[in-house]
Amino acid sequence: MGKITVETCDIEGLKIITPTIFGDHRGYFMETYNYNDYKAAGIDQVFVQDNQSSSGKNVLRGLHFQIHYPQDKLVRVLVGEVFDVAVDLRPGSATYGKWYGVRLSAENKKQFFIPKNFAHGYLVLSDYAEFAYKCTDFYHPNDEGGIRFDDPEIGIKWPAAPGTEFVMVDRDKNWSSISEYTKSRENG
Repeated sequence: MGKITVETCDIEGLKIITPTIFGDHRGYFMETYNYNDYKAAGIDQVFVQDNQSSSGKNVLRGLHFQIHYPQDKLVRVLVGEVFDVAVDLRPGSATYGKWYGVRLSAENKKQFFIPKNFAHGYLVLSDYAEFAYKCTDFYHPNDEGGIRFDDPEIGIKWPAAPGTEFVMVDRDKNWSSISEYTKSRENG
């Protein structure tokens, strides 16, 4: 190992990965993913799909998850900076409904590993950001789920000035609360 540093988080399963950067007068080089290094760090997943998005300042995407086809995700920022959030939705978890956030940027080059059964979202902090992530299952458009980004029961502290209006699609503004989600899952 040695090419990555892995930090555990307050919520079991979440991990922050920092790659080793090799730099000189030309710029830098880093491995963004090496199966052997990640396996040695306890992240032994097979990723089957890579995704990339671009967004402007104050765009908030999330909180999303797949219901019947949950995905592990390995996320990072290529350009700009985001505040990335994961919310624990694992049934029976001691940290169910708790959230963890981390700043990911082109500058710090950190990655965030989010296991299955977490809701995920991010807020763009820079003027522009490009966001990339690997998934362990394919996207199933009819399997989307979500939790409200501003659910007071979860209490995410998005790093934005008071009165900031987030740029969002209607779907993300109208997801159910975690209480409603939990009730529907228990009755479903």
